[in-house]
Amino acid sequence: MKNVICIGSSSKDIFFPTKEGAVSETPGDIKAQKKITFELGAKFHIDNRYESLGGCAANVSAGLARLGVPSACYTNVGDDLVGEWIKKEISKEGVDANLIMAEVNCLSGLSAIVVDEKSGDRIIFSNQEANEKLKIIPEKLKETQWISVSDPSGDWKGVLETVMKISKENGVKIAFNPRGKNIQEDAKKVYEIAGGTEVFFVNKDEAIEIISHNTQHITHNDLNNEEFLIKELKKTGVKVAVVTDGSRGAWAYNGEILVFAKALVENPKDTTGAGDAFSSGFLAAYIQGKGLEECLKWGTANGGSAVNFYGGVEGLLREKEIIEKISKIKTQFIGE
Repeated sequence: MKNVICIGSSSKDIFFPTKEGAVSETPGDIKAQKKITFELGAKFHIDNRYESLGGCAANVSAGLARLGVPSACYTNVGDDLVGEWIKKEISKEGVDANLIMAEVNCLSGLSAIVVDEKSGDRIIFSNQEANEKLKIIPEKLKETQWISVSDPSGDWKGVLETVMKISKENGVKIAFNPRGKNIQEDAKKVYEIAGGTEVFFVNKDEAIEIISHNTQHITHNDLNNEEFLIKELKKTGVKVAVVTDGSRGAWAYNGEILVFAKALVENPKDTTGAGDAFSSGFLAAYIQGKGLEECLKWGTANGGSAVNFYGGVEGLLREKEIIEKISKIKTQFIGE
């Protein structure tokens, strides 16, 4: 039996680091407070490019495996060379690849990622044809203790409804990290699904989007207040709500304890996959029965390591490495 089956996207990610983009602050746009622009019609030279396994399910399953939590990746690839490459890379990480399905006459997930070298942040151009055709076969999900759903695409509501049914019937715990598109399409459905999960991960922008569609009489200041956001998310009924905000840090709340952890890295090379690394670190500690503060430290350490490398896999930590790093992480209990 696998401890965790990770459901969602997988892809091959190709990175193009550049200093050419102009980043601008747009605080008036609460849902997109920074933007990057390039001259239309221009051609830009890059000094190097990088390739990495990508996709949330692939990244999270690899992160869990490195931390000693047996995991399987439940994802779709196409019947192409990219799909073969994805399966091979996932298997290299010690992840069970037997649940990876190949879609006939279909393209595997592929992303071109422009990385702003000055900030480490990025823009992702992604084609997810195979991932959008993912379907859940309930029989394949019964022999597990946890299901982690992240970045579901295609019929994502159907995927989540099936997963929630399996959870109720078999006592399987759910960790859920929605994608921005899920929230934009149906924030109320995401809010509803969150209520049936054990751990719910979102970044601050995603939390703002969810809360703004599900809570009445809120102000601009409310939406910029992490304590307000995470407590509103807890009202869904989720056991533990987690909100991340990049280089600023992360918050976790279980209804009794609200704890903040400051991020480790101030000058990241690439933030792609950092959220997945955080999720796998937090979840690995949670599954092992560690306290909320230590779970947050594990997530912060793993996410902080991942951003020192291009892609979401190379910088993932092993248990010995993560234990060494957590002593450097500063935490604060809020409201005490």
